[in-house]
Amino acid sequence: MNVEEEVEKLKEEIKRLGKVQDDGSYKVTFGVLFHDDRCANIFEALVGTLRAAKKRKFLTYDGELLLQGVHDNVEITLKPTPPAAAAAAAITTDAVAKN
Repeated sequence: MNVEEEVEKLKEEIKRLGKVQDDGSYKVTFGVLFHDDRCANIFEALVGTLRAAKKRKFLTYDGELLLQGVHDNVEITLKPTPPAAAAAAAITTDAVAKN
């Protein structure tokens, strides 16, 4: 799995484990992600995938490096999908489903 695929998987997992906010974003703590069995099986390097997603501006969190235990309560926020991107994704999904 390449970095882009891992970032997309991470976004899915944050949506699964996090709580949706009024603005359409999702919030989850690092500890919840780190201790989740499914995430542990998907991500060999969760911290590296988080950093890649942050660098690509898909999510935000305080600090640069998150460490298990010390940073378990740090909130990770998955930014809301821009409406144009969401519409394009829906059209692509519909087109794939019809074929």
